[in-house]
Amino acid sequence: MRRNWFIVLEKKQRYRSSHPLLFPHNIERGGIFMGNYRVYVYAICKNERAFAARWMQSMREADGVYVLDTGSTDGTPEALTELGAQVACEEITPWRFDTARNRSLELVPGDADICVCTDLDEYFTPGWREQVESAWAEGAQQLRYPYVWSFNADGSEGTFFYADKMHARQGFEWIRPVHEVLRYTGGGEAQRALCQGMRLEHHPDAQKSRAQYLPLLELAVQEAPQDDRSLHYLGREYLFHQRWNDCIATLKRHLALPSATWRDERCASMRYIARAYGARGNAYEQECYLLRAAGEAPHLREPWLDLARMYYARQNWPGVAYACERALQIADRPRTYMTEPESFGALPWDLLSIACYQLEQYPRAAQAAREALRLAPQDARIAENVRLMEEKAGCGAEE
Repeated sequence: MRRNWFIVLEKKQRYRSSHPLLFPHNIERGGIFMGNYRVYVYAICKNERAFAARWMQSMREADGVYVLDTGSTDGTPEALTELGAQVACEEITPWRFDTARNRSLELVPGDADICVCTDLDEYFTPGWREQVESAWAEGAQQLRYPYVWSFNADGSEGTFFYADKMHARQGFEWIRPVHEVLRYTGGGEAQRALCQGMRLEHHPDAQKSRAQYLPLLELAVQEAPQDDRSLHYLGREYLFHQRWNDCIATLKRHLALPSATWRDERCASMRYIARAYGARGNAYEQECYLLRAAGEAPHLREPWLDLARMYYARQNWPGVAYACERALQIADRPRTYMTEPESFGALPWDLLSIACYQLEQYPRAAQAAREALRLAPQDARIAENVRLMEEKAGCGAEE
């Protein structure tokens, strides 16, 4: 590993900031710190100058911000330093995310009560510091909080789940070369608390490459061949790379592991296997694995909508209608990253309306189309379908 420290800001005296705009909580009254806990943010970055100002504005509620830059060439370290962050620069060779995360955590002062790990394309809702302190119960070691990973085209919430990257200063380390997670090293299970009064939002750079993910996932599985999460992610990555046989074989290994017990993830592996079989032209196995997926996680809409798409491609209109009806019977949206936003958007109603139209069930088609339009009011195609289906339903009623 080659270290290249070219910017290391001098550590400031505890509770005193060199940049009062960024750290308003660092105020002493009569020698008493106003906050209940010492809260520090830490992050890694590379060529993310475009995100620096907004990110620092969001992190301003912390007592300090510590960043490890891993090789920027666009002036990110200088921009963050100017905004008040304490920045160190180091090239991690060979690259892996867990090593970089652990190096950035080492920058955080040892007297921290709460460490907050974020990325520069993530922003907290205002007032997050107060909510975190309120939720951090005595004896807590880790905090779970709402995380919006993606947004829909209209700006509404897309993929949502609970993140857990707030933790005590001691007893934690990052593991896995990619899709890294925190591991508690204190023995037993970490004491967790839940924070509901704030959320972290992800606004990524859509042009950012994920080319490094595949080799790092292959490394992760080499290092821990029995790790079910890494096997699942690797199989999914093979799917993205259209390596159908590798996808199928890897995800079948995932499903065979005794530790692979989370139904949502098992369902996703079955759905990905089905997609790979479909791409290979094996319609029988595709349908079998989608039906298995629906049975594996009856609380998820996604496998039913995959079935609806498959039946749509085959012009099996009774199948499309049945699959959509089954999906729509699931009213509660699970708060996990396996839930796809379109499953609770216009898609199931849209497909149902088309299937009912093809089956000459015109009133039902019009009703479903109206529901689809309610959820996607800017969609011109759906709006036209509503007009056509209502017209047809009216003709049918007159006849």
